[in-house]
Amino acid sequence: METNSGFTTETKAQGKPAKTNDQHPSRWHSCEVLQLRREVPNTNESSQAELIEKLLDIGTALSCTENLPELLHLILTKSREITCSDAGSVYLVDRRSDKAQLSSKIIQNDSCAHFTFQEFSIPLNPNSLAGYVALTGETINIPDAYQIPEDVCFQLNRSFDRQTRYRTKSVLVLPMQNQQKEIIGVIQLINRKTAPNIAVTLENAEQVTLPYTEWDERVVKSLASQAAVSIERHHLQESIEHLFEGFVKASVQAIESRDPCTSGHSERVAALSVRLAEATNQIHWGSLSSLYFSDRQLKEIRYAALLHDFGKVGVPEAILTKPKKLYPKQLELIRQRFATVRRTLEMECAQSKFRHLIEHPQHRHESSHSDCHHCQQLQQLDGELLEKLQKLDTYWDALLEANEPKVLGEEPLALLQELSQYTYTDVDGVEKPLLSEKELQQLQVWRGSLTAAERRYMESHVIHTYAFLKKIPWTQDLAGVPQIAYAHHEKLDGSGYPQRLRASDIPIQAQIMTIADIYDALTAGDRPYKRALSTEAAIRILYQEGEAGKINYDFLELFVAQEVFAVLGHERDRNQFT
Repeated sequence: METNSGFTTETKAQGKPAKTNDQHPSRWHSCEVLQLRREVPNTNESSQAELIEKLLDIGTALSCTENLPELLHLILTKSREITCSDAGSVYLVDRRSDKAQLSSKIIQNDSCAHFTFQEFSIPLNPNSLAGYVALTGETINIPDAYQIPEDVCFQLNRSFDRQTRYRTKSVLVLPMQNQQKEIIGVIQLINRKTAPNIAVTLENAEQVTLPYTEWDERVVKSLASQAAVSIERHHLQESIEHLFEGFVKASVQAIESRDPCTSGHSERVAALSVRLAEATNQIHWGSLSSLYFSDRQLKEIRYAALLHDFGKVGVPEAILTKPKKLYPKQLELIRQRFATVRRTLEMECAQSKFRHLIEHPQHRHESSHSDCHHCQQLQQLDGELLEKLQKLDTYWDALLEANEPKVLGEEPLALLQELSQYTYTDVDGVEKPLLSEKELQQLQVWRGSLTAAERRYMESHVIHTYAFLKKIPWTQDLAGVPQIAYAHHEKLDGSGYPQRLRASDIPIQAQIMTIADIYDALTAGDRPYKRALSTEAAIRILYQEGEAGKINYDFLELFVAQEVFAVLGHERDRNQFT
């Protein structure tokens, strides 16, 4: 509508969103381009063709740009080019807090290129030009920003002009609306120039600037609608990624709730894996020089590392958190058997002494003689009991030592064999072994706390992880996550699990993660079944694995040379490798 102040405003359009190309929603529709071509004022066929080509290029560029700052820079640059504007800015509406704000994301000014612009935010209210447009959806076209009537709610903020001796004259402010007609931002163009290369100053602004035309409004509005679609697409992509990040974090929390002792393991493995991959990108010689991981590939490695142990949710909790070779209930049951045997031995001794006293009543008359035959017999019974109890205590100590998840010595093993032959009579009079065959097998585990069957259960977590990750509809650039996680326990010589893959079949990303996983498992805080190792000790073990051809030696050398482990904050051990 026309106002008596010399500038126009246009009410927010109602109805359907601007038509877009079915193949790509961010590209210009042919009908829209033809309409703009008919409206181009005073141009020949060559100029019209050039404009149409430029508009098509802009649509293509908008559809291909994924980085938001680059996208906003492109939107403003092209809007200024088409309208020959000296300056401009792009604002985005931020409704994340209770008080909505306008965030100035991009500012450009050809005449003040030396001035440093910083991102800032202003309250979303109708007092500013951009705020008014963002709230009402109306377009503001002002021939002279210094002659805005005082009876309107918005006014120009002249602080920038005063600081830089600039003169803001013609201004065009338009809303950016998504397909739901929600205003997501504002494009503000300043000083339409008579020629592109002129610098606008306080002195020449009247001579070198022109008002924005209706055609300018039409072109920029069409461009703004395309820009809004691109920005909305970016926000949607960002929201999806945030949603997935939340899902990954929740999955990691689910893993750690099953096994609190390994809390933080997945995050640490992810940090180490990504840092080692980034270090690989910096290598320009040797066998690793041909490897380069893009940002998306780094994200793929990170997700695979964060979720590599998710399959542990399918492992029985008793096995997952088993601190020693015997389960607590098993150890308690054996302890009760030992107590029963001890009580039985004491009772049998007491019965033997009572029987002896009954059979030899004259003993009470001879009790004053310390060397009497009957006293010696009673002392012998006490001595035999003590010997049996001491032997029982020796067995118990050997059992407790064997129960620890460490390599057994010959003496505990020999005592365990003796103990396995020890029998006792239970309360029903049935003779039973003090240690069952299953319990003996558990205690004879050579290293760690798991039997072969239990270890197979534990190793199955990799299969569960793969089955879970395969159900997720990964995007093309993250499609390798399941396979990378599946192979993180494989070894280059085929001795790993679960597929017994060899070097050529193991993804490079998994070879990186294997080093990170082993390092963190060795250096992580004390767990019930092992003590934490120093960085030096862990590196020594990793080198043994590398020299044996089990892990990638080149990645290991890079891991140490670049002190990748420092990403976890192990500063106390860094000086050992400098």
